[in-house]
Amino acid sequence: MSTATSELRRFLVIAGRRLRNGQSAAEMFSPAVDAVWHQMLGTPQYQALCRETAGRPIGHAANKGQGPISWVTAYEEAYGPLPEIWFTDAEGRLDHEAIARYRATGTVVAEWDCSPIGGGGDDDLVPETDRR
Repeated sequence: MSTATSELRRFLVIAGRRLRNGQSAAEMFSPAVDAVWHQMLGTPQYQALCRETAGRPIGHAANKGQGPISWVTAYEEAYGPLPEIWFTDAEGRLDHEAIARYRATGTVVAEWDCSPIGGGGDDDLVPETDRR
């Protein structure tokens, strides 16, 4: 499994939690992780991944914006510091300035083009005991 795919899994865990808690949608600011998301959208594997990670279908919506990334603290509490892939473009180029800023301040300020949206009602949720 690629690093970008592993990070998409983690992102969907965080996104699913935020959607369940009524928080704002998680901002997808990494072109590298977003590219994997776009490749998987609409596939049976993606639907299975959503149920496994988020406990529900997760849709994709165009949602341009910029500013602080709201879910970084939740990510760090679950997985540790964001890896370089979050600061890498779709062609594999690392944004050294952005990752240095994150490492120095602990915050990420970025632009994004899309975010997850809930894909079903509460009856689509997987019971807490069934999640891995």
